[in-house]
Amino acid sequence: MTGHIAVLVNPSSGRGRGAAAAERAVERLEALTAEVRVHVGDSVDDTRRLAREAVASGPRALVVVGGDGTLSSVLDAVVGSGVPIALVPAGTGNDLARALGLPFEAHDAAAAAAELALHGTPRAIDVGEVESDAGIARFLTVAALGFDAHVSERTNRLRWPRGRVRYYLALLIELARLRPMPFELAVDGGAVRSMPGTLIAVGSTRSYGGGMPVCPGADPADGLLDVTHVAPLGRAKLARLFPLLLRGTHVERPEVTTLRATLVEVAAPGLVVYADGERVGAGRSLIRVVPGALTVLVPVERGAADPAGDAAGADRVAEPEPEPDGELAA
Repeated sequence: MTGHIAVLVNPSSGRGRGAAAAERAVERLEALTAEVRVHVGDSVDDTRRLAREAVASGPRALVVVGGDGTLSSVLDAVVGSGVPIALVPAGTGNDLARALGLPFEAHDAAAAAAELALHGTPRAIDVGEVESDAGIARFLTVAALGFDAHVSERTNRLRWPRGRVRYYLALLIELARLRPMPFELAVDGGAVRSMPGTLIAVGSTRSYGGGMPVCPGADPADGLLDVTHVAPLGRAKLARLFPLLLRGTHVERPEVTTLRATLVEVAAPGLVVYADGERVGAGRSLIRVVPGALTVLVPVERGAADPAGDAAGADRVAEPEPEPDGELAA
């Protein structure tokens, strides 16, 4: 296959790790004699514009350097384009990388991930869509509704303190305000059911927040969304559930219900939806799957999910970005 490699960079992702990762990725691609065209965005809108320009140039592959939010922000430009994506993970959570077995932890991870643009195996994965009063937004990992989304919302509203302490303050505030949400839930066009709860997670992949397997059975290429519903819990019981959530064994608890669907409708007063580290919806929401809508280049020997990667990341879930906007502990 011939053609140039387009590289799209979010330099601010992962506390500034995006710029360093991009440098290593481009250096490696140029060493392999590939023609490389680099596009660096300085805002979300700019990154989206550059993504459209990069795709229009007809590249052999588009290398996206950034976190899950960076890739999801340009899905409108790449879905349906026929251009495969090579993701160089440079975020804090990197949950899509975990699901696809992409390199993201080793010193040479950026270079190894960039090489996939030349030697990776194409894998078609599903894309999620959230349709709500805020419009339609696409995502790749987990859509969160309820307690964890409220923590993210609170974190974004706080102006002090800075860094992770702000996230922990938001967590404490929301724990103090913890109330069951009167969720109404319907799946695949069925009857609407009253299902009060603490949270609902709708996952195309198994984890969010840097390896927290909230939907442990999710497969990003099965054409289905995995739904995890946690019943109303008190503060102490919710705190005791977290260690189980880190191991993915929370689904064995009677307070947790799981199911699979292609279309999920959720409503509750004050409902907000977060996915891939961003607020993507508000109000009554329809969450659907678009099967096989995105082609990602993955390692030849690891074209499936990497459960070990999720487990390895479990001890990092409590480390939010300086301006946290992810789920639970993104």
